[in-house]
Amino acid sequence: MIKNTDSQVLDAQWKQVLTFFKQRIGKKPSDLKGVLFLIGIQELGRGPESFSKEQKQDLIHIATCKVLSKGGFYTLVGTDEEGWPHWELVKKLPPFDLFSQENLLKHYVITYFKEELGLHI
Repeated sequence: MIKNTDSQVLDAQWKQVLTFFKQRIGKKPSDLKGVLFLIGIQELGRGPESFSKEQKQDLIHIATCKVLSKGGFYTLVGTDEEGWPHWELVKKLPPFDLFSQENLLKHYVITYFKEELGLHI
C-alpha cells in the first residue's frame, strides 16, 4: 500500500513528466497510455510515422516492457527483422489491483525519464 506522502511525491513527479511532454511536443498526453505510446515511439527509434491500431498497441507494450525493465521484470531479447524490440518476462509481477498497477507503471516511467533522459524530477 502506498502512503499518502509517497502518493503525493508520485503525483508531483508524474505532473513533471507530463510537463516535460508539454514543453517538448506542445501538448500533454491525456493519460498513462499516451505516455507509454510516446515512450514506445522513442524506443522504436524511427521517429514520427503513421502506425496501425495493432502497431500502436505494440508500441505501448514495448514501452511497458522497457519501463518495467527498470525494476528487473523484463529483459530485452533482441529485435526482429523490422527493428521492433522483443522483451522477455524474467520476474513475475506482483498481483496488484488496477490502481496499484498504474502507480507501479508511473513509478517506472518516472525512473525511465530520470535514467534514460536525465530528467531531474
